Amino acid sequence: MENGAAKPVIVAIDGPSGTGKSSTSKAVAAQLGLSYLDTGAQYRAITWWMVANGIDIEDPTAIAAVAGKPEIVSGTEPGNPTITVDGTDVSGPIRTQEVTSKVSAVSAVPDVRTRITELQRSLATSAEVGIVVEGRDIGTTVLPDADLKIFLTASPEARAARRSGELKGADVNATREALVKRDAADSSRKTSPLAKADDAVEVDTTELTLQQVIECVVTLVEEKRAGK
Repeated sequence: MENGAAKPVIVAIDGPSGTGKSSTSKAVAAQLGLSYLDTGAQYRAITWWMVANGIDIEDPTAIAAVAGKPEIVSGTEPGNPTITVDGTDVSGPIRTQEVTSKVSAVSAVPDVRTRITELQRSLATSAEVGIVVEGRDIGTTVLPDADLKIFLTASPEARAARRSGELKGADVNATREALVKRDAADSSRKTSPLAKADDAVEVDTTELTLQQVIECVVTLVEEKRAGK
C-alpha cells in the first residue's frame, strides 16, 4: 500500500458468552480505529424476526424456508453498533430473554448460518481500515484467514456472575445453568460449532479485569500489525 499505510487487519474474537467478548471487542476496535461487528446480534436479529413472524422455532425446515427473507443491516461503528431488520431498529428487542432462549435453535439451522456467514464475510472484507469481528465460529468458519484469532474463555462461575450482573435481577445459578446449556448446544451443533481455531491465541479472562483483557488484546493486535 502507498505511503506505508497499515494493511487493514481482520481480528476474529471467539468464545462463549460471559467472557467479556463484546465489551473487549468494542473497546479494542474503538482504541485502534477499527470497525466492529457483533455477529451474535445478527443471529439474534434473525431469531427476533422468526419469533415476530410466528415461525415455529422447533421446525428447522420452516426456519430454513424463510431464512432469506429478513433484510439485516449491521452498523460497524464500535461506539454505536446499530442493527436493523427490514428497516426497524432491533438493538433492544433482540436482547430479550425470549430471543436469548431461542437463538441457539435458530442458529443451528444450516440455511441460517450460510445466510449470516455470507453477510459477515462481506462486511469484514469491505472494512477499509480493518475490523474486529466477535462471535463463536469466526476464526474457524467465517474468517478462517483472519490476521489474528483470539479465543476468550472464563470459568462458568465467573461468566455467570458477569451475565447476571448484565441481566438485572438474574439468579446466578439459573444463569450458570443457562450458559452451560447454551455452550453444550453451540459446541455440539453440526454446522459451525463453537470451537477454538488451532491457530487462535487463548486468553483466560477468569482472573482478569475487563481493562486487562482489553490491554492484552490491543497488544496482540499491535504486534500483528507491526509484524506485517
